[in-house]
Amino acid sequence: MDNLVPPIIRDSRLLMWPLFWLLFRDKTRWFMQFKEKCYIFGPEDMALYYRLLSDAHSHRKTDLNTLSLTKILDTVIGNKVLDIACGRGYVARRIREKTGFDVTGIDINLPAELKGDPAVKFLEGRIEKIDFPDKHFDTVICAHTLEHAQDLERAISELKRVARRRLIVVVPRQREYKYTFDLHLHFFPYPYSLKNAMKSDTASVTILGNDLFYVEDYS
Repeated sequence: MDNLVPPIIRDSRLLMWPLFWLLFRDKTRWFMQFKEKCYIFGPEDMALYYRLLSDAHSHRKTDLNTLSLTKILDTVIGNKVLDIACGRGYVARRIREKTGFDVTGIDINLPAELKGDPAVKFLEGRIEKIDFPDKHFDTVICAHTLEHAQDLERAISELKRVARRRLIVVVPRQREYKYTFDLHLHFFPYPYSLKNAMKSDTASVTILGNDLFYVEDYS
């Protein structure tokens, strides 16, 4: 439905405000002003913004659809895996359960219950500055994250820097509007939109439902 509503509605503050109010009540203005304000935020400001609005978001285990989740589990290679912006840790834990690989999950707002997990190493951190050496992970997974990155070019550079064998990126296939029900800064309506951002002519992009599934391998 998100891609079917015309811009004349999605870009209208007058028309969108009642819908935002029904969903977010007293936090409506925070969502509606996000795109205009976010570019002046520092990392700490952005983390605070997400914390303030965390209870207004859906509490699903993962934003991935079933097709994308299954393909991730079937596509990871090597022993060391990074799930960047891991959220509540669902995907990282599923990878660990299925493969037994050494899995690290990083998120800007790491839930307290993930700290000290016996199976997966969960750490707080940012996609724009991944605190690991070059080529440290066999597979790096970035799922429903690039659309949130303040510095998209820096985020992509960091993903490629720490990936040794494979990089998996999943983003929602979404058009850009001024008012969206999420905190997205970047939009990828077509496979070439993602490939252009990633600056790779050898990677593959597959449409899986409303996701774009990107795989880039390194020799």
